[in-house]
Amino acid sequence: MDLKGKSILVTGGTGSFGKKFIETVLNNYPEVKRVIVYSRDELKQFEMAQQFSPEKYSALRYFIGDVRDKERLKRACENVDIIIHAAALKQVPAAEYNPMECIKTNIFGAENVIDAAFDSGVTDVVALSTDKAAAPINLYGATKLCSDKLFVAANNMKGSRNLKLSVVRYGNVMGSRGSVIPFFLSKRDSGVLPITDEKMTRFNISLEDGVKMVLHALEHSWGGEIFVPKIPSYRIGDVAEAIGPNCEKVVTGIRPGEKIHEEMITASDSYNTVDVGSYYVILPQTFRYTKEDYLKANNAKEVPAEFEYNSGSNDEWLDVEGIRTLIKDHIDPEFQY
Repeated sequence: MDLKGKSILVTGGTGSFGKKFIETVLNNYPEVKRVIVYSRDELKQFEMAQQFSPEKYSALRYFIGDVRDKERLKRACENVDIIIHAAALKQVPAAEYNPMECIKTNIFGAENVIDAAFDSGVTDVVALSTDKAAAPINLYGATKLCSDKLFVAANNMKGSRNLKLSVVRYGNVMGSRGSVIPFFLSKRDSGVLPITDEKMTRFNISLEDGVKMVLHALEHSWGGEIFVPKIPSYRIGDVAEAIGPNCEKVVTGIRPGEKIHEEMITASDSYNTVDVGSYYVILPQTFRYTKEDYLKANNAKEVPAEFEYNSGSNDEWLDVEGIRTLIKDHIDPEFQY
C-alpha cells in the first residue's frame, strides 16, 4: 500500500508489534506524513523515543492515552487516515483473575476505536486478533472474539463513509514480551525448563511477518475480512529442547484457560473461508459483496467444507533445528545452545 502523505495511528504502539510496525513504516515509507504512537505507559514511550526520536523521524508523534478513554482517542485520531489497533490486555492468567479489566480494554476499547474512526474521517482500520479468539475457552480469547465481531460488523454501519475495517488473526509472535521463547531463554541458566504439557503445540509467526500481514490487509481489504496467515507450528517440548538441551524438563500442567492446541479457523468458519495463496481469509457472514466476486477478484479458491486450521494438525512444522535458526535470525544472533 502506498503510504505517501498518510497519517497513521497505532494503538498499543509501544508493544512488540507496534514498535516493529512503526520501525518498518519509518524506514520503508519515508514520505509518510505522520506516525502516532498511542499508548498509556509513559515510561515505554520514553524508552521507545531513545531509539525512535521525533528529532530524527519528523513524522513521529507520541500520544499518552488509553483506548478506554474515548474522548482522548478521538482527539488523537483527528486528521488520521489509518488506524492499526494493537492495544490489548493479553496475558491469559491475568485476564482470568481480572476479567472486567480485560473486557474494558479489549471490548469497550475496540468499540471506542471504531467510534473514533467513524467520527474522524479515517479510511482504513486493521485490528490485531489472536488464535485464541477461535473457539475461545479463556476470557482473553472471548474478548478478542467480541472485538473481531465488532470490527467486522462496523462495516455494515459505516453508512456512506469511505472506510474499511478488517482483522488479522495470527498465533504466537516469536520473541514478543511474555512469550515462551524469551521465557525459556531467561530460565535455561537455572538448569530447569518448566513445560506445561509435552503434547502442547502453538502456531509461530515472526514480528516481521506480522507487520507484512497488516500491510497486506491494508492494501487488499474489502472490509469485514479476518486475514489468517499460513504459518508453521511447533511443539513446546521441541522449543525446550532447542533452547536448553541439557536442562531438566519439568512438566507443570496447563494453566487455567490454556488449550493443548490452538485454532485459527474452525470447521464452522470453513463455509465463509477462502484461500488467497499466502493467507486464508474468513469473509463476513453478512456480505456487502458476494463471495463469488471476492473469489474472482482475488484469484482465490474456497476451502473444503469442515476445513479446520489447527496448530496440532497443521501440515507445516518447525523442528528443533528450525527453531534454533529462527531464534538466531529474529531474537538473538549470538544464541548458543
